[in-house]
Amino acid sequence: MTKADIVEQVWENLGSLSKKESAEIVEMVFETIKNTLEDGEKIKISGFGNFVVRQKKERTGRNPQTGEEIRIAPRKVLTFKPSQVLKNAINAA
Repeated sequence: MTKADIVEQVWENLGSLSKKESAEIVEMVFETIKNTLEDGEKIKISGFGNFVVRQKKERTGRNPQTGEEIRIAPRKVLTFKPSQVLKNAINAA
């Protein structure tokens, strides 16, 4: 599913909005989520799951072709943990 598909679903389910208004709402939601995650805050959507930005430490890796050790820089990663409600819905389908 793409962002355009989400806009289409919002437009179909909320018949009182235009497609442009639906697109603006979807864009605002995604922008809010992005900004919150950039600030390092956790997002918890009840019945859906949690988005968390985690810090990974520097570590040593290995090039699989040459066997040479390489340094993997510290970085932030985004993780998603689905709620039990979402897990149950997926498994029931």
